[in-house]
Amino acid sequence: MGGGIFSTFTNAWKVENLRKRIIFTLIAILVFRLGTHIPVPGISSVAFQELLQNFGQLGGFLNIVSGGALYQVSILSLGIQPFINASIIMQLLAVIIPSLQRLQEEGESGRKKIQKYTRYFSLGLGLVMSFSYWNATKTASTSALPGWLNAFVVILSFTAGSAFVMWLAELIGERGIGNGTSIIIAIGILSRIPDTTRMVYLTARGWTQTKNVAIAILGVAAILAFFVLIIALVVYISMSERRVPINYAKKVVGRKVYGGQSSYLPIKVNQSGVLPVIFAVSVMMLPGTIAGFTGNKGNVAQFFLNFNQHWSYYAIYAILILGFTFFYSSISFDPVDISKNLQKNGGYIPGIRPGKPTADFIKSSANKLNWFEALVLTIIVLAPTLMSFLTGTSQALWFGGTGVMIIVGVALDMINQLEAQMMMRHYKGFLD
Repeated sequence: MGGGIFSTFTNAWKVENLRKRIIFTLIAILVFRLGTHIPVPGISSVAFQELLQNFGQLGGFLNIVSGGALYQVSILSLGIQPFINASIIMQLLAVIIPSLQRLQEEGESGRKKIQKYTRYFSLGLGLVMSFSYWNATKTASTSALPGWLNAFVVILSFTAGSAFVMWLAELIGERGIGNGTSIIIAIGILSRIPDTTRMVYLTARGWTQTKNVAIAILGVAAILAFFVLIIALVVYISMSERRVPINYAKKVVGRKVYGGQSSYLPIKVNQSGVLPVIFAVSVMMLPGTIAGFTGNKGNVAQFFLNFNQHWSYYAIYAILILGFTFFYSSISFDPVDISKNLQKNGGYIPGIRPGKPTADFIKSSANKLNWFEALVLTIIVLAPTLMSFLTGTSQALWFGGTGVMIIVGVALDMINQLEAQMMMRHYKGFLD
């Protein structure tokens, strides 16, 4: 498999257009990583670290998503989080607001308008979060500027950084390879691998001191095997599909006969990719983020800050993954449109009448796959937590299933895009 991936990128590099896209993506990633090391002027890093301590484990996860920018008080500390939250809210509003529903039905022009509204909303959320950061740390300002001017600089720096990351993500999607939002999140997760590796080493060394070398070796082997198993499961669900048989009626035009052949309709198991996981994580982090900003030490605030240590957290997490799986399938997969296209081209599913019965059959098949997809996604995401409970080790040691899901999903998406581009150029690739 590794050789096949290498071959895919090698062949893609030979194509000038794809080579430019790959180089652009790499440059964008480099710019993002450099931006995570540019500090925000006029804000106390000590006070900011104390603020993040109010977030508990949530602060650590926010730091991972931001690629380490949060703990460094970087101008990119907000990362892609405001844009993700804005996208979630806008897509949910599009279900209940008729005007947004009409925009969705207008095709490309409507999509661009909704995207513009999402950008504005993202800037608004970024502004609110930036103000919260400044307000929580203003008493420890390190700037010699007047208070109002320092507030302007700090809030503008955080907000501008958030807008830049949003712009960079969209630019990767347009001129690079893969989904820009997912790539930025994946890069943030990958940047923490050295810390995870160090934690595995320290844990193994602790096992050799408290137990013995054999147990330490078996423990590390179990962690690596679990890691490989999660990757294999992600790849399996990402590449699986149900193939519904399609027959085409014969048509005689002049002296030529068209149709009469058989084909199939592929329905992917993982219709929504990693988006249900990303959005579910964002929603679960929101209450704790608000509680951390307020600095409230009350029981309610502490409950949300430590929510991930309660069993109900994982129950709600699983329900959100299920809900977002069906939600994204409903907006990305239209059985009625597929049924109309089949009928227009003389295609039909054996044993199913054309028209509404065909649309109902396709919808029913997709819904069954959605249940399976949601179940597997939940297992992938929550399995590391279960393993940490069973072994009594840190959850970070098991390199959270959410991170693995995002990284592998991004890698497969990039491979699929390269494969699709090279298919027109008769290159043999990894997924053939």
